[in-house]
Amino acid sequence: MSVVEMNKDSFQEAVKGDGTVIVDFWAPWCGPCRGFAPVFEKAAEGHPDVTFAKVNTDVEQELAGALNIRSIPTLMVFREQVLLFSQPGALSPGQLEELLTKVKALDMEKVHQEIATAQAQAGEQQA
Repeated sequence: MSVVEMNKDSFQEAVKGDGTVIVDFWAPWCGPCRGFAPVFEKAAEGHPDVTFAKVNTDVEQELAGALNIRSIPTLMVFREQVLLFSQPGALSPGQLEELLTKVKALDMEKVHQEIATAQAQAGEQQA
């Protein structure tokens, strides 16, 4: 699968789905971002079941601000509407492969149960 450019609207649509979405927040003037781009694109070719997306933080400043992007590149991984990973800095090809393997292996039913339990406990503490 190829890498898609995302804006505020397409980002919301993508992360609301049930698939896996990995987003690279970048800018054209950023050297580490340009260095990471080929790694990201090669991983996209090897994982057609994952949506690989890029958000240009110069163009999508509102989206980057809303997501608290403070440095670039920053990677975020969503699966079944859950943010599973968010970290600034470029990853090596091996690190990116390891991250994708771990994300795919997660028991999302268990993750959703843990989130529901945490939300219920937070609600009880506020009551």
